[in-house]
Amino acid sequence: MRNITTKIALILVSGWFLYSCSLVKNVPEGKHLLKKNDVRVNGEEKNDDEHKAQLYQLPNSSVLGWHVRLSIYNLANKDADSSYQAWLVKNPGWHNFFRKTLSEKQVQRLGNSFFVSGFSNFAKKTGEPPVIIDPNRIKKSRNRLFAFYYKKGYFRANVKYTIDTLEKKRAEVRYDVETGKPYILDSIAAFIETPALDSLYNTTKEVSLIKKNDQYNEANFTGERERITTYFRNRGAYTFQQNNISYIIDTVGNNYKANVDLIIDNETVKQGDSTFVRPFKLYKISQVNIYTKNPTSPEQAIDSVSFNGFNLYSTGKLNYRPKALTDAVFITQGGIFSDRNRVLTSRYLTNLRVFNYPTIEYKEDPKDPTGTSLITNIYLNPRKKFRFTPSVDFTHSNIQDFGIQGSLGISIRNIFKGAEILEISTRGNIGSSRDVAIPDRSFFNILEYGADLKLTFPRIFFPFNTEKIIPKSMIPSTIMSFGISRQRNIGLDKENFTGILNYNWTPQRGRTAKLDLFNIQYIRNVNAGNYFNVYRSSYNRLNEYANAYESQVDPDYFNAPLNPGDAKDLKIESGTTGFITDVQDNNITVNEEDRKNINRIEERRQRLTENNLIFATNFTYTTNSKEGLVDNTFFIFKTKVEAAGSIPSLIAPFMVENKDVAVGDRTLFDVKYSQYIKGELDFVKHFDLRRGKVLAMRAFFGLAVPYGNSTSIPFARSYFAGGSNDNRAWQSYSLGPGRSGGVNDFNEANLKMAYSAELRFNIFGKLNGAIFGDVGNIWNIFDEVDDPNFTFNGLKSFKDLAFGSGVGFRYDFNFFIVRFDVGFKTYNPGKPEGERWFKEYNMSRCVYNVGINYPF
Repeated sequence: MRNITTKIALILVSGWFLYSCSLVKNVPEGKHLLKKNDVRVNGEEKNDDEHKAQLYQLPNSSVLGWHVRLSIYNLANKDADSSYQAWLVKNPGWHNFFRKTLSEKQVQRLGNSFFVSGFSNFAKKTGEPPVIIDPNRIKKSRNRLFAFYYKKGYFRANVKYTIDTLEKKRAEVRYDVETGKPYILDSIAAFIETPALDSLYNTTKEVSLIKKNDQYNEANFTGERERITTYFRNRGAYTFQQNNISYIIDTVGNNYKANVDLIIDNETVKQGDSTFVRPFKLYKISQVNIYTKNPTSPEQAIDSVSFNGFNLYSTGKLNYRPKALTDAVFITQGGIFSDRNRVLTSRYLTNLRVFNYPTIEYKEDPKDPTGTSLITNIYLNPRKKFRFTPSVDFTHSNIQDFGIQGSLGISIRNIFKGAEILEISTRGNIGSSRDVAIPDRSFFNILEYGADLKLTFPRIFFPFNTEKIIPKSMIPSTIMSFGISRQRNIGLDKENFTGILNYNWTPQRGRTAKLDLFNIQYIRNVNAGNYFNVYRSSYNRLNEYANAYESQVDPDYFNAPLNPGDAKDLKIESGTTGFITDVQDNNITVNEEDRKNINRIEERRQRLTENNLIFATNFTYTTNSKEGLVDNTFFIFKTKVEAAGSIPSLIAPFMVENKDVAVGDRTLFDVKYSQYIKGELDFVKHFDLRRGKVLAMRAFFGLAVPYGNSTSIPFARSYFAGGSNDNRAWQSYSLGPGRSGGVNDFNEANLKMAYSAELRFNIFGKLNGAIFGDVGNIWNIFDEVDDPNFTFNGLKSFKDLAFGSGVGFRYDFNFFIVRFDVGFKTYNPGKPEGERWFKEYNMSRCVYNVGINYPF
């Protein structure tokens, strides 16, 4: 045993030595590969990203200590063409053979061909060349470190560097920073020549970012310049720019004190070849002109309308109700010039999705002798009225072996001349399945089709005026949508009808609110008798009980076995129904535990086969701090509250069908309606670790509590665990509830907790990798399920949290990302105690996930 261990250790050491040597393959003699940067500030080591960002040279990137891209680069032939020429000289026979087969010119061109240089070119492009220590870059890094601390008020900082050469052509660079004492702001004075701007400044100087006794920080001076400019430009200073603000910092003989003078000179105006100086003006808006055109009108005459102080012009007949356009404009006649109103107008008009990006121009009004009036011209270029979106896809899933899915959508813009958008779409899917639950054995034996209608209004569509509650600056919209779909030979062959009245608005930048005033869904199971063909796990458990009590079971309940001695199978549906009824009527004597389990199977069957009427109202509020596509340091926090059944519960007591019906069994149009309260918290946080590395985390909590007319949550509104966007070590619906082990085909519950963390990094080019861990589960609580294996039972149920880990690869196509993840069951609460950790951590038990874009 000792010899084997010694050999393994020797192989590992030898492999590491060869790998270590290969890293410096392309490092010239006398040069050194940068192994590490050591930055020390006043003797304290600083390895944070902020300090690393100041250095011009960083060590080669690595993944878990392995320099992947450098290793790929070192695989390339440094000069493939020269090697090829040398090979021709060394092998004249081959050279003559190629010359006879090709021409000499073609033989020479082979040196630059893919067959000779292709791999080397790929390795050089994909890989990363060795970072060789460059003294000039080190000096620039030293200067940047000095500037970094200078900007923070350490005007007398001192930065030194040393290069420590190591064996095997490696070296480390150490930077030592002595900051000294920082300068503190002392007196702060403002000198503003324009009286109007001076008055404006005095109203806002209390919130200045530059404060006495604060340490000098250049970022505060930059922020203050931006703050003042924004404040002025939102209060009429149309011509004011950031470069009109300057500072004078006096540090002479002040014992580490800095006196600050903020200076704003008068405006410099260029007129022809000469310039002159004048005080800044505060402008008002004298006219607002909106220009559009009617692309469907053959007329070229200008149609003009005046409405609420706005002038509307159209090439051809005006194709919009004036109010629909003026409601989107925040620039008003008589109002002061404001950048904020310009931005709001642009956002609102773009959000209509009726026009291309608008153009907003200002010019001085020549009729105003004081020169303080602006004419606003807004140019709108309408999009095409009709837009068709056909699509065809070929699909494969666990339900169908092969499918063809198609859809056809049409969007009609400005349908009622109020910038409304009507969207109509139809979809269909035909597929082939060999599932035993499908009696039709023809090739295309699955069919699904549906249609949706959505109407969007660019305002709150409500009987009362909501302007004081949700002003138009929040860019509100109303969506009415209706949908219908039907399945055949898929599960229980559901028919689904939906109707939604939805309001959306943006209270602040980065915050959105969504209210579904009415969210109605009716689900009808057309083929409820097919339940035990679809949910085979429930059937198999029921069949086991029937065989265990075979002597008491009516023989007509069973199908004849194929071979003598084989277990018998209950007939679907007469046998399953008959056996369950006999157990419930005590015609078959079973032990108490088996009776409970059989009743649970029947309760689940009734729950999943009953028709559902969900009449809900929900509110969602989202805070998103993301700034642009390249922002990797942000968070998203979403809260959602939903209540179902309140309105039906007010109507149902007055309906004839509910006369003498107790609470809990009431119906609406002969369908039992659902009642529940549901709440969700969803938090996503990203940390930028620099150099292509991002740590992403997500936490989720959701709870739905049935009450009144319901003892459980409708399947369509319950929670499930597992899948490509959840715990990736389990397939969708296969995890939980609790420690039950996922005994059903589709496991769901009304409580869910989940947490995921993922380290993302670049491997090379557009290929990225990830290492992830997912924790979570679902449980039943406050509903009809009482099995302790399924239910949440306080703190001890946290032992039921499943843990999956794994690795993933992502390829960035710019427009979208294709994701491939491999998840391993690291801790499986469905296993007995002592068999939960790492017992399924192998390739034969892993779960493969393919998805589009990141999971969170």
